[in-house]
Amino acid sequence: MSALRVQARLEDRGVDFDIALDSGEILAVLGPNGAGKSTLLMMIAGLLRPDEGRIALGDTVLTDTRTGTFVPPHARGVAMLSQRPMLFPHMSVGANVGYAPRCRGESRAAARAAARRWLEAVDGAHLADRRPAQLSGGQAQRVAVARALAAEPRLLLLDEPMSALDVTAAPALRRLLRGILRGDGRTAIIVTHDLLDALAIADTVVVVEDGHEVESGPVRRILTAPRSDFAARIAGINLVLGVATEPGVLRTAWGADVSGVGELDPGIAAIALFRPSAVAVHLNPPHASPRNVIPVTIAELDVHGTTVRIRGVDQPDGGTGLAADITAAATADLDLQPGRRVYFVVKTQEVGLHAALPEPRTAAQ
Repeated sequence: MSALRVQARLEDRGVDFDIALDSGEILAVLGPNGAGKSTLLMMIAGLLRPDEGRIALGDTVLTDTRTGTFVPPHARGVAMLSQRPMLFPHMSVGANVGYAPRCRGESRAAARAAARRWLEAVDGAHLADRRPAQLSGGQAQRVAVARALAAEPRLLLLDEPMSALDVTAAPALRRLLRGILRGDGRTAIIVTHDLLDALAIADTVVVVEDGHEVESGPVRRILTAPRSDFAARIAGINLVLGVATEPGVLRTAWGADVSGVGELDPGIAAIALFRPSAVAVHLNPPHASPRNVIPVTIAELDVHGTTVRIRGVDQPDGGTGLAADITAAATADLDLQPGRRVYFVVKTQEVGLHAALPEPRTAAQ
């Protein structure tokens, strides 16, 4: 079994995690730069020791600060693939992939057979006799995948594996990883900034901010109904925090009411979600109802073909600025530009109201 449980705190990096994976589950870890995502992987891999906590893989305790248990990185049954392939430059591709089997004590023939099998799995058998310097970026990363899997890890850690690849190589590697991980039911964690990585590869998502997980759940639930500001931002959804005051109404910290669809008990922390495509932009507040009318100062305009995303300045409580997607023609007709005051208008039925997640646990708790 390769179920994973991580309960670990590292004071100097400001991280405190409590994460669990079932055997064969693929988890995507999302979050802004500096949130602690790579620190999480390094603690699991044994490259960092937590100040306090316990990490277990199946029945094997890898780290336990209470008992002084610490399994060294090479004995953990964990393989880690980073942004760069990090292949041994003086070895052939075949020798790179066969390195782990040889380290396990397998014969040269057995190591060559393992290398051949994993290179075939990543569609790289024809690369066996090349040196790393002769490979493209996509080829090198595929070879790195084969080398990691040739170690027969119980857990595979992937730290931004697509970030250094071009737009043609990245989709191919996503398909490859999905197929291989699904094919042998391997437990894996992928750290990424890219929404497509989570959608293409993972079963579940953990969103990390400031060293804590702020929400988790199935990929499609997180990306269609996010409860955190970061998840909403990468999913392209507007999120407004507040408190439910009556059925179908949320009141923000600055006193604005947002009406939507959702029955919530008064007094509970809540969020309102709506898509930028559901937002109309007006120069003056309209009086028709049922609509939400939100005053916004434009921060930036981003052109995507015939569509323009209008992004407002950050919300008064620090939340990400709201966005509206309108046509380029409408943008020109309204003479929209940064600094201009406008009104975002959203119909009530386009707004979903949900209970907010509780505040993350802290080390002191």
